Amino acid sequence: MKKIGIYSKSLQENSSLIVKALERHFNRKDLQFYTLEEMTKHLPDFFQPYNRGDKLDSILVFGGDGTILGAVDFALNSTAPILGINMGKLGFLSDFSINEFDKYIDRLLESKYSIIKRMLLETEIRKNGKVLYRGYALNDAVIYKGLVSRLIEIRFYCNRNFVVETRCDGMIASTPTGSTAYSLSAGGPILAPEMEAFIVAPLCPHVLSVRPMVFSASAELKFKMTRAYNETMLQLDGKNVHALTDGDNVIVRAAKSKVGFITLTGKNFYQTLRKKLHMGKI
Repeated sequence: MKKIGIYSKSLQENSSLIVKALERHFNRKDLQFYTLEEMTKHLPDFFQPYNRGDKLDSILVFGGDGTILGAVDFALNSTAPILGINMGKLGFLSDFSINEFDKYIDRLLESKYSIIKRMLLETEIRKNGKVLYRGYALNDAVIYKGLVSRLIEIRFYCNRNFVVETRCDGMIASTPTGSTAYSLSAGGPILAPEMEAFIVAPLCPHVLSVRPMVFSASAELKFKMTRAYNETMLQLDGKNVHALTDGDNVIVRAAKSKVGFITLTGKNFYQTLRKKLHMGKI
């Protein structure tokens, strides 16, 4: 464990806390630290700018769940697993908090950890045989109507088999990792993160008979926009990535690549559910 990436959305603002935490443990261990070039400003010299495509051993992500989602591209390009260190509120994807850094971090250098591989979504927008957009998501791909008051209309297919047509505020295609995020709020089930499956959950459907469904990760899902409006968007992991119009087809499949998540604490998924989501408590 020699080449370590560092990622934080607010690295400059939190740099004193993060840098001191790193220096306490790593300043004599012949390690190299890399971060994205735009994050190196005002940081000590031992932070080196990361060159896209270079291999790293791990990426330490300081922040909340949104920060971890933002680090997925960094992880894919460096083929490095992510270790989440919570500095946010919920921290569902993190292994421990910044206050527990001293307690656990030496285990990383001693290779006393395990890695969970989590599936990604590969999402395309196609129209008239052309690919208009392609992107990846760890949590979910969401078709959302935007600020307009009218419902959009979507025809949903699985492996070219017609499933349902519905008027709704939108549709969520979620990974097991994303099953505890937006999909859960829309009434979807919780899936263990090592599973290979999709959840498709409607957002406020016009009829109650349209319910969340689970599909095999080997399937190809297609959402055909039969009626969209000016503000209808495709969102990947909470970010607006492309506008949608009538006739657009949103294709969702499991990506070939996966993202590894390091755990040093030995905590399992069900402990996290009980602690973070207060499962079973009144």
